[in-house]
Amino acid sequence: MEQSPTFFDPTLFLLFGFMILIYFLMIRPENKRRKTHQEMLASLDTGEEIVTAGGILGKVTKISEQYIELSISDNTKIKVQKNSISAVLPKGTLKSI
Repeated sequence: MEQSPTFFDPTLFLLFGFMILIYFLMIRPENKRRKTHQEMLASLDTGEEIVTAGGILGKVTKISEQYIELSISDNTKIKVQKNSISAVLPKGTLKSI
């Protein structure tokens, strides 16, 4: 006689266990990182010192919808995408380097 699979089949518990494990180890931390990065980008203001993903340090001079203008020296300004900003630096960091 064959047994029909029941709701309490151990393989189903194992499958659900792996799904929960993947959620807590991979998906949830990535969502938290994305949320904090979006909050950082939303709170940017002119005059703040930032570092880009490429390692460029600069001071924010102009903010538009998708781009930010950075002053990297006295007469040099560049435009970078907002998503490429990796961190906001404390005030005075550029002068101390």
